[in-house]
Amino acid sequence: MSKIDDDLPFLRDLRHDLHAHPELGFEEERTSAIVARLLEEAGLKVYRGLGGTGVVGTLQVGNGTRTIGLRADMDALAMPETAERPYKSTVPGKMHACGHDGHTVMLLGAARALARSRDFSGTVHFIFQPAEEGRGGAKRMVEDGLFDLFPCDAVYGLHNMPGMDPDEMAVVAGPQLASSDGWTVTFRGTGTHGAKPHLGRDPVTAAGVFLASLQTIPGRVVDPLQPSVVSACSVQAGDPKALNVIPDFVEIGGTARAYSPHVRDQLETEIRRLAEGTAAMFGIKAEYHFKRRIPPVVNDPDTTARALGAAKDVFGSKVRTEFPPSTAGDDFAFFGAEAPGCYVWLGNGPAVDGALHHNTAYDFCDEAIGSGVRFWTRLVERELSCQ
Repeated sequence: MSKIDDDLPFLRDLRHDLHAHPELGFEEERTSAIVARLLEEAGLKVYRGLGGTGVVGTLQVGNGTRTIGLRADMDALAMPETAERPYKSTVPGKMHACGHDGHTVMLLGAARALARSRDFSGTVHFIFQPAEEGRGGAKRMVEDGLFDLFPCDAVYGLHNMPGMDPDEMAVVAGPQLASSDGWTVTFRGTGTHGAKPHLGRDPVTAAGVFLASLQTIPGRVVDPLQPSVVSACSVQAGDPKALNVIPDFVEIGGTARAYSPHVRDQLETEIRRLAEGTAAMFGIKAEYHFKRRIPPVVNDPDTTARALGAAKDVFGSKVRTEFPPSTAGDDFAFFGAEAPGCYVWLGNGPAVDGALHHNTAYDFCDEAIGSGVRFWTRLVERELSCQ
């Protein structure tokens, strides 16, 4: 642990450097090059190119047969950074607003620590994933053969959580993050003069009825004991410079979230039913598309129990075994579908003054770096015990 403490100034400075040079999904050329170089310098075998800019570092020690994967995401978000700090983003319109700079540095710190101590017997794959922020990086890595090249008996993910202390962790079995799917509905009517609506078929009024009825799906169709979200997030209709024109079509788009496959199926079916029923009522047509993007993240019980043991070793009584799941999504779900998985939450300090994820003033808490490195290191030592 003292060696980890000695490494923290370097890791903090590296985190600031990554924060100042954010890269979007599948564009993480600079970040992945830094990751690969540091892994190689630490003595790991390095494989580049999975998912485009993904990096996998492998450390094998002793003759243990068990293999585990540890994952960190590397990408930033397409949004401006508004807070002033010495390491503020140098790239307009891009910032690390979700802490992936911290995730990358913590996993690098663990790789460096374990390469020095070598206090385990088995194989660890350090997986640095591109494009977590909705661009499908995990799926791309799996499709490129991640688990064929690097089979894992278990795989682990970690994400920072504002509102928890930096020396606090939540490790909970079961659902952690919801599925994240997109949907679009286009109502096609017949445009006409705004003063003569009887001569056309108005898609705007139909869209209004559809939008007002949308919440009947989670409110009256889905089991009340099964969480779900259906949100319309985009509406495009007509032209504000032509306020006497009823348009021919209205385009609506949104998101759907669920924790179970059954409810996920329900949401897809019920949005279609409501769209087509509304269109029939108004004598127009509805075009519907539902795009399945990310499955839910559901922690495997046995894998979670092992992560909990490591967390208790590091954080003691400041480990939460009860923590509400998030309706956000994470494509770590694609890794968890290939091997038993566990996704844990590490505190990022008070959720005030812009500390929330995807806020233009957000910043990863440097005090959490040591906590994350210690957890990853202890997890490997327990999972791949020399005894």
